[in-house]
Amino acid sequence: QLQASGGGLVQAGGSLRLSCLASGGTFSNYVMGWFRQAPGKEREFVAAVSRSADNTYSGNSVKGRFIISRNSAKNTVYLQMNSLKPDDTADYYCAAARGQQYNSAYYYQQEDDYDYWGQGTLVTVSS
Repeated sequence: QLQASGGGLVQAGGSLRLSCLASGGTFSNYVMGWFRQAPGKEREFVAAVSRSADNTYSGNSVKGRFIISRNSAKNTVYLQMNSLKPDDTADYYCAAARGQQYNSAYYYQQEDDYDYWGQGTLVTVSS
């Protein structure tokens, strides 16, 4: 089970940190990712982190602004979002992938790569 939190309303240029608590499995067995979906748009890959947190990969639209990380002691994955823009407004979803074939986060950019999904947490960025 994945429980996302931390969404809210923020002004453009501000920051937010999303959290996703995982339960019911061995956290370190999963590649973790964040996706987002804006109204009227398809779900978009945001970022992923490998099982051991030794590598991450971010989508082009957030590269250099968003940072994904994980804390295995807390079974939690984070998304630190900086320099937020109105275009970042969306529901943000965390997801977990068994990912037995690859360890690199680069290979986990598609929704079909993931086995479990949390509920969304809404981020609204005002201009």
